Amino acid sequence: MVSLAGISVTRYGLFRLFKYAVYCLLAYNVYAFFLENHAAASTVFADGLSLGKIIEAYNDTIDTLAWVVLLLVFELETWTLSDERIKGGIKWLLNITSATCYVIIAYSFYGYFSEMVSLTHLLPASASACDLAGQGGWSMVLEQDEYTALTAANCGGLADSQLLRLADTQIVGDAAIWREIQWLAWVDVINAGAWLLVVAILAFDVWLQLRHQLSDAVMRYSSVIKGLLYFTLLLCAIYWGINGSFLDFWDAFLWLVAFFFIEMNLFEWQAETSAE
Repeated sequence: MVSLAGISVTRYGLFRLFKYAVYCLLAYNVYAFFLENHAAASTVFADGLSLGKIIEAYNDTIDTLAWVVLLLVFELETWTLSDERIKGGIKWLLNITSATCYVIIAYSFYGYFSEMVSLTHLLPASASACDLAGQGGWSMVLEQDEYTALTAANCGGLADSQLLRLADTQIVGDAAIWREIQWLAWVDVINAGAWLLVVAILAFDVWLQLRHQLSDAVMRYSSVIKGLLYFTLLLCAIYWGINGSFLDFWDAFLWLVAFFFIEMNLFEWQAETSAE
């Protein structure tokens, strides 16, 4: 007969295994986004990638890496480390690491916003798709961050389309595809902005908790606001699942699960402090 204590320990072990498996999957997404961004950058920045454009070209990769590091900081603060250990050098290291992540995340938000703005600069193509294919060097947009060379074999698909060119590039596409990409870019901006607000509130919660000032009332107000933000993020994930790429949807879903764990950590941490 298995004791209840044994079942409890087993469930706790499985919970931790599942939690850290989600964290590992998010870390792998850094590599997956790098491959996707690198492929897109070779087309969008065909004339060369300047230092100032790196954040725009590899926005997803840099953003995801910063988020993974910040997630680990939250995990250390809300679960792994005791209150007594988050002092002195460890506290400063965590603060400096999280501050660096916040700067990168804020800059990534600027990158998403810049990309959205750049997608509003669409111009009518100077020639038909097949004429451009004959000139060489032109690409056709298939979906967000996915392009292919414009050739005589595929230019016919754009023959009856309203052909638009992305300004300062040699990338063309159907007006309907560009419109869909613009909507996806707006969702990127909304998603990034919502996450910035979530971590700002969460960081404030942790700051109060370390000072034993996170009351039940503050937790309730914080939970309501973050609940609305999480709902917004869920809508973004659903939109990506319908109109975007699977990687975007999968990444968004994993982040919601990961921060559910962080919220649980914070809830238990606050409950323990209140009990003491």
